[in-house]
Amino acid sequence: MSREILTRILDLARWAPSGDNTQPWRFEIVGDLHIRVHGFDTRDHVLYDYDGHPSHIAHGALLETLRIAASNWGLKARWSACSTGDHRTPVYEVHLDSDPGLQRDPLFDCIERRMVQRRPMQITPLTLNQRQALALAVGEGFTVQWFESAAQRRQVAALLWRSARIRLICPEAYPVHKSIIEWGSRFSRDRIPEEAVGVDPLTARLMQWVMQSWSRVDFFNRYLTGTIAPRLQLDLLPGLLCAAHVLVRPVQPPTQLEDWVCLGMAVQRLWLTATQQSLHLQPQMTPVIFRWYARAGRRFSTLPSLFDQSLRLADDFERVTNSTQTDSFGFFARVGVSQPPVSRSIRLDVADLMKV
Repeated sequence: MSREILTRILDLARWAPSGDNTQPWRFEIVGDLHIRVHGFDTRDHVLYDYDGHPSHIAHGALLETLRIAASNWGLKARWSACSTGDHRTPVYEVHLDSDPGLQRDPLFDCIERRMVQRRPMQITPLTLNQRQALALAVGEGFTVQWFESAAQRRQVAALLWRSARIRLICPEAYPVHKSIIEWGSRFSRDRIPEEAVGVDPLTARLMQWVMQSWSRVDFFNRYLTGTIAPRLQLDLLPGLLCAAHVLVRPVQPPTQLEDWVCLGMAVQRLWLTATQQSLHLQPQMTPVIFRWYARAGRRFSTLPSLFDQSLRLADDFERVTNSTQTDSFGFFARVGVSQPPVSRSIRLDVADLMKV
């Protein structure tokens, strides 16, 4: 197998989603049919990377994308993970086996078309075929819970509204918010371009100015209702204006690295299937992440009130989903029909992602 084909496979695999376009992986071509993926996480400086699990989910999305891409060349991909301790830097050994009878995966054409839609979508209900395709996409080991009615969408939108307040007034989240947006951009190779954030230009200009320092953010939040505009545009309205919200739930609680990786594989199949079904999808993970903190008893901020708010948020989330405190939540998103976004996060080039 030529290095050129392996590079082309990696060129497609790199389009896998990751939190805020962090791309927590580097590649190494070890042999003719052997790729090594060096994973890492961002937990030390990203509040939302709870114990590295969102990064591990992204690793799974990458491995699934690699598998789908390899099928185009009649190659079957299998992987194994090597990691110790708290899995900060797992290594994934990917071996490719030639299989002349292997058909190209039907999701192959969706790899580069898949993108985030952060703006409101149509409230047109999903068709039966769309719902069935999405439910089947996650595979065994996961279930899909839907929130489709107007009343359910209002309940979820209220959760997102409250979760966004925690996110925006949390000083530990500020460095993340400050660093992830590439202002004045339609495309970004390693962040979120401004035009893809989902706010209007006036709000964007205000956000850019305010986010230059935490003191400005804190002042606006305390005295000038600074969280209202972004919460309206990024959480409440998109939460109301979509076809449905979908919660992917692991049948068994994830305990091992491989469990989180498999969750990421299921998430990517769901997202690519949404693309195949002419739908757009927007992850909304902060309620899930704050629930992880709450149920683990982990105080994530120097502001004690935020942990108390996360506990109440977790209670309400469980009430909306008819769940108990021990039930596992894996991935939360909204889906619907919309015009394709004109702005998106792109990716670092393969050459920049190769491990030196």
